[in-house]
Amino acid sequence: MKYIENKTFDEIKIGDSAELVRTLTKKDIDVFAVMSGDVNPAHVDKEYAESDLFHRIVVQGIWGGALISNVLGTELPGPGAIYLGQTLTFKKPISIGDKITVKITAQAKNSKKKEITFFCSITNQRNEEVTSGIAIILAPTEKIRRPRIELGEIVLRKPGELYEDLLKILHKVNPVKTAVIHPVDDVSLLGAIESAQAKIIIPILIGPEDKIRAVAKSLKLDLSPYKIISTPHSQAAAELGVSLARKGEVDALMKGALHTEELMHAVVDKETGISTDRRISHVFVMDIPTYPRLMLVSDAAINIDPTLEEKKDITQNAIDLAHDIGIKHPKVAIISAVETVTPKIQSTIDAAALCKMADRRQITGGILDGPLAFDNVVSKEAAKIKGIISPVAGQADVVIVPDLVSGNILVKQLEYLSDAQSAGVVLGAKVPIILTSRSDAAIARLASSALAAIMVYQKLTSKGNKS
Repeated sequence: MKYIENKTFDEIKIGDSAELVRTLTKKDIDVFAVMSGDVNPAHVDKEYAESDLFHRIVVQGIWGGALISNVLGTELPGPGAIYLGQTLTFKKPISIGDKITVKITAQAKNSKKKEITFFCSITNQRNEEVTSGIAIILAPTEKIRRPRIELGEIVLRKPGELYEDLLKILHKVNPVKTAVIHPVDDVSLLGAIESAQAKIIIPILIGPEDKIRAVAKSLKLDLSPYKIISTPHSQAAAELGVSLARKGEVDALMKGALHTEELMHAVVDKETGISTDRRISHVFVMDIPTYPRLMLVSDAAINIDPTLEEKKDITQNAIDLAHDIGIKHPKVAIISAVETVTPKIQSTIDAAALCKMADRRQITGGILDGPLAFDNVVSKEAAKIKGIISPVAGQADVVIVPDLVSGNILVKQLEYLSDAQSAGVVLGAKVPIILTSRSDAAIARLASSALAAIMVYQKLTSKGNKS
């Protein structure tokens, strides 16, 4: 066990010193911004900050001052020291990436008050003094020795941050004409209008016009830029929206305030629907603050208990979407409760079969492995402990779940225990279908629309290349 121990007033001699070396990172700045609530672009906008001398002086004062306090409170004098005052002069700015040395030296002692004056100096990697000054400390008079507390790791990432990278792809994508089915509540109508205002979709609002306008009035939304097609009820809205997609008059569908099952009934109708030879499936594209990449989870919304053949299409659909959003060689984890093939657990047999299908090029475009338990999917360390050697373990882009129940539980856990955002889209039909939830944040709703727009763009681009 590591310990932290002080030096008392009597033990400290003039000239005694202590130091630490630290490199300034963006994370240091972000922690300060979160702690203080200061969102000045000088702190949180990298491009602006790097050109702003005032910002770098402020960082120097706050961060450098904190490190001086660190040395005084943990090294010299250490525990029991009371900070009475400090004066610092900032001579040169410091920037992200600078390696600085903080040094304090006992300069004077006041035996009557038990105060010590320390000279404080901060130098950079070029041995240039960037800060200097003094600190006055009430030194401890009794010896203190305590176990050193190991600080936890701070994980800083704004929810939905990876979605912002996804939205950047849209600069080359034209807005997609989208049939919005039955948008008669606040969330569904607002989601459509937000996506339109972000120039991701061109919405055609389909449903009872009086209800749509009533919601718009309550939200103070101007619907004059948008086309409304009135229908008597949600079933009629679903059928009309699917019909427009079948005729090629819209490029995507967006689910409004109706059950997914009702919309999908119209989608899969053999006579009037928009099914293809590929099994229809759903993908959640998840932005998880504790995971360094987007995670595509399928299928947690459409297929209840898919067969092996259906899982083949579910997997291929997810791989194709990964390609569309820029993941060139997606790592696909086929998950189960365990990582060994076990005859009593059907999902392990399916996982092994799917991997063999990939070997035989019945599934293409991804790197598959399974069965894998979820800890192996997200943690290389867990896989290492279990002796699993896998190109997918700890870095999966796509997660194929055994069935809808387990997938839905996984997604909800990530949302509510890991602050994940979940964008959703249905694949395998003639057009992408945007699914949003009442609990989705605005960035997740925009990301769902972005997925559909990118899919339409990639499809058109692919056709253009072929022609």
